[in-house]
Amino acid sequence: MLLEKLEAINKRYLEVERLLSEPDLMSDMKRYVQLNKEYKDLEDIIALYKEYKNVIENITSAKEIISKEKDEEFREMAKEELDTLLEKREDLEERIKIELLPNDPQDSKNAIVEIRAGTGGDEAAIFAGDIFRMYMKYCENKGWKTEIVDVNEGTSGGYKEVIFNVSGKGVYGLMKYESGVHRVQRVPQTETQGRVHTSAATVAVLPEADEFDVELKLSDVRKDTYCSSGPGGQSVNTTYSAVRLTHEPTGIVVTCQDQKSQIKNYEQALKVLRTRLFDVEHKKYLDQIATQRKTMVSTGDRSAKIRTYNYPQGRMTDHRINLTLYNLGPIMDGEIDSIIDALQVAENAEKLKEGVS
Repeated sequence: MLLEKLEAINKRYLEVERLLSEPDLMSDMKRYVQLNKEYKDLEDIIALYKEYKNVIENITSAKEIISKEKDEEFREMAKEELDTLLEKREDLEERIKIELLPNDPQDSKNAIVEIRAGTGGDEAAIFAGDIFRMYMKYCENKGWKTEIVDVNEGTSGGYKEVIFNVSGKGVYGLMKYESGVHRVQRVPQTETQGRVHTSAATVAVLPEADEFDVELKLSDVRKDTYCSSGPGGQSVNTTYSAVRLTHEPTGIVVTCQDQKSQIKNYEQALKVLRTRLFDVEHKKYLDQIATQRKTMVSTGDRSAKIRTYNYPQGRMTDHRINLTLYNLGPIMDGEIDSIIDALQVAENAEKLKEGVS
């Protein structure tokens, strides 16, 4: 029974609340972080539980009035109230079922987003720049904080590669839908004949790992410094502020040169390295999902073509759910909520149908 499930969750919520108030908890910071995250993750379902329990109690009261009350006017009022409550219960039950669906445990995390120009030469780099701008606008609309980690600019504009952090509430849970190949169809700025070309950019969205997710031994990391290139003033090419970290056991290499301070670049690079290492394990989880899902929504398959942006027709098509919208201008200005909402609905419908995580 749904109420029994919710009561068990509420019991755990109260238990976590009690554990968080224990004075000696702060001595075990890893456990504190885990419990605090669990407490916050349960808050939404607990709010629904309280509302649902109240509705159930009111339904019982309304039914009792209808069966026992002699005054016809009172009975009619109770019947009207009951109809409203039954509708509300049905709506709440749907919301609770979706809330109870197993989520990616990383959904509440911040994210590191990597955009790389794919096939298409200079036009692909320009398009990667357009995608980057789209996400910057989207993050701004959400009130999220963004911070550039590394850039490799294209020769005719845009980026061959750009990496940035996004921090805020539930960032990864929304941004994860953007992982994959984004394709553009338009007349490039360099095209003299007016022919439509197809180019691509690849987006990878990784859940940001914190120090409790990954055990990173600094003795396994080789640090190299070099002069930054690109914008940043006169000091850029004269100080060794850029940092390259090599994780020797795995061969993973991370560079960061966006900050003028070597210490800040080192901290940023360490954050990305930790996330890349965590991503190796997280990818196993995503691969498991990929074998279960039909729509390939949020499975992290970065080689899959997920979306096409057709400029001549002002059209955007998301191939995972066959969604086509004819408002490309606003979309490229960061208005992608409707796309992500549709992807979430499709994924939740699939979870409900298949009963899988």
